[in-house]
Amino acid sequence: MSAPRRILVYAVYGAGKSTLAERLADRLGLPWYPVDDLLWQPGWVEVPVATQRSRIEAVCRRERWILDGAYHGWRDVPLGRADLVVGLDYPRWLSYWRLLRRTARRLRTREEICNGNRESWTSVLSRDSILLWHVTAFGRARRRMRAWQADPSGPPVVLFRSPADLERWLADLPGR
Repeated sequence: MSAPRRILVYAVYGAGKSTLAERLADRLGLPWYPVDDLLWQPGWVEVPVATQRSRIEAVCRRERWILDGAYHGWRDVPLGRADLVVGLDYPRWLSYWRLLRRTARRLRTREEICNGNRESWTSVLSRDSILLWHVTAFGRARRRMRAWQADPSGPPVVLFRSPADLERWLADLPGR
């Protein structure tokens, strides 16, 4: 397999999209554009969807990129340009455990997520909690990844059911 130049990493919240995108960027020498940086303003103010789409279109017009997500209103843009979609199709318990662990670390360390935003107890315990988002989005994300993989008209999709499967694939991926 020749090294892809435009990669969409996709999974439910907390599965490890950003971590994988960063690793792929280092391994392949591709620029990584963290989606959260493009979607959220300070104070967790969501960028309007039309602006999100415009920002994603600007990234996807480039010849080389990695995106760590694809959301409503513009999901078609990276899918239309990607050389490869990498999906983390992990069991619910694993992705939820990773999300819980990451959320606890971010609460403890006050780690900045994007544009000055941080997780807080208020956000974690709210109706808009990322923990609740995971519960409601898991099945949709899984069905979407599997449908993309089955669609011969779209970009190639590799799905990983376990971190060990992903590590084996990464070991065989050509580097820079």
